[in-house]
Amino acid sequence: MPLRTVNGTRYVAPLREGGSLPAIVEADDGRMYVVKFRGAGQGALALVAELISGEIARLLGLCVPKIVFVQIDPAFGRNEPDTEIRDLLKASVGLNVGLEYLPGATTFDPAAGDEASLLTASLCVWFDAFVLNVDRTARNANLLLSEEKLWLIDHGASLYFHHNWPTAKEKATSKFEQIREHILLRWAGDIAAASETAHRTITDAKLEAILQLLPEDWLTSERDAVTASQRRSSYREFLLWRLEASNIFEQEIAHARSQIV
Repeated sequence: MPLRTVNGTRYVAPLREGGSLPAIVEADDGRMYVVKFRGAGQGALALVAELISGEIARLLGLCVPKIVFVQIDPAFGRNEPDTEIRDLLKASVGLNVGLEYLPGATTFDPAAGDEASLLTASLCVWFDAFVLNVDRTARNANLLLSEEKLWLIDHGASLYFHHNWPTAKEKATSKFEQIREHILLRWAGDIAAASETAHRTITDAKLEAILQLLPEDWLTSERDAVTASQRRSSYREFLLWRLEASNIFEQEIAHARSQIV
């Protein structure tokens, strides 16, 4: 099912803890979204990672805020007094990524007694290893608690191989040693079940449906002659390679977990 497109109508507040300067934006549907802007440092690639990884997580049954496209008009934010924000919005005209804002949500914090279920933790750790997500650690949990559910947010740093495409095959078969820093690792005691769920759920057709959501101008660049269709095929190939080689990172998860439990 295609993603909805909404129009940004009001810049509400910056979220300066994010390196890409995300912000809360009100849209013409009356809802608030946390918007990741194309004009930020990592450009469209961060939006590509956000969308692909977020929708794969949702496919696995993990909770991810609803993702929409947020259209930013050239006049949006022209009265913003902060020069940095105004320049960011000017560079982000067109489609951006928005995640539905979860009012009242709190950050997952084991030091405050927060815990994760065996199923959720195992799926989340497997998923983050699969998409090479380096950003789910004690320093930066990127997990929210809302309505007694654990929500995954901020996947812009995943799939980082796409900043250097010649490394794709190498990264597809990597152990992903960064998984040892995962904030949910201690609760991830059933990676075998998570793997079974993932291999049953992540199909070629479902990956293709997710990749077809990506706007063409997010996939092309003046730096190379690769078409949007070719780039989608490259992402699909990487994800299928990664799925086929999942036993490599699953063994790394087991090894990392054996060091802490």
